[in-house]
Amino acid sequence: VQLQASGGGLVQAGGSLRLSCAASARTFSSYAMGWFRQSPGKEREFVSAIRWNSGHTYYADSVKGRFTISRDNAENTAYLQMNSLKPEDTAVYYCAAANGIILSQIRNLQAYDYWGQGTLVTVSS
Repeated sequence: VQLQASGGGLVQAGGSLRLSCAASARTFSSYAMGWFRQSPGKEREFVSAIRWNSGHTYYADSVKGRFTISRDNAENTAYLQMNSLKPEDTAVYYCAAANGIILSQIRNLQAYDYWGQGTLVTVSS
């Protein structure tokens, strides 16, 4: 499975961006999709995840209410809508895919099988 993340850029605090993650897998609809981010000097952290059927979504407390994850299985694409961005959201954002993930592990980056290359989001104050 190949993942291609896009949509990052420079935005002012309070602004919005939408990240996209295009997947090559024909069985995309069976994968859970996650977004993680990594700032300089920090470990990669969980941002959001969505189960294969979009029935359940998960968010880090730091982004809850501001970010929305979604997916279009017909287009093999996952999205992360980011609103009310803050300077502390500045990071490289990675999308990831997991097949057969245990729900208790959905926030654990070790549980994901495939990773995209990352897209940089910079939020200026």
